[in-house]
Amino acid sequence: MADVPLEQLLDKADNSVYKLVIMASKRAIEIAEGQPRLIKQVSSLQPSTVALEEIAKGKVKIKK
Repeated sequence: MADVPLEQLLDKADNSVYKLVIMASKRAIEIAEGQPRLIKQVSSLQPSTVALEEIAKGKVKIKK
């Protein structure tokens, strides 16, 4: 995984660190519980890392 700048992640979360943390934590829990990953990644990566990468690539979005 390449380092994703915080600014890029914040753009996906309406420029809110709070929303970004909630979104990433919920998705990481889903991955840890067995939900399929939305991107191709090495299986040894932590669920939180995969969740942030999914957010950066636009695969996970905020429910409005």
